Amino acid sequence: MNTPTIDNPSYGLTKHLVSTSFDRAVQLVTEGLKAEGFGVLTEIDVKATLKNKLDVDFRRYTILGACNPALAHQALSAEPLVGLLLPCNVVVAENDGGSTISVVNPREMFRIVENAELKTIVAEVDAKIRRVVEGLEP
Repeated sequence: MNTPTIDNPSYGLTKHLVSTSFDRAVQLVTEGLKAEGFGVLTEIDVKATLKNKLDVDFRRYTILGACNPALAHQALSAEPLVGLLLPCNVVVAENDGGSTISVVNPREMFRIVENAELKTIVAEVDAKIRRVVEGLEP
């Protein structure tokens, strides 16, 4: 199946894992998130959902909802409705010859929230997310 490639949009941090299976990519990003204090709260199997609901075929594509409880608590304490932007979404997509992992860019996502208290929290989330992406095996 010829699938479109995922570029590097400003709203996401992306890493292409050439010759890495989809299952291995999910494992790698989950381990990387755990090392930075994030857990995976939700897992949406987009391929299965589209097949079930629309009877269409789609490549393997999973959305993980990642959360760092301590940082989420700080953010929610500073801005109660910031829960509208949580958890941080992580996409793992199967592509020809490998997988692509994209994580929401926290700085871009929280740009819409005008609360100075969140700046240090967002900076910490951003640093952690960037370490996860940069630490993935190419």
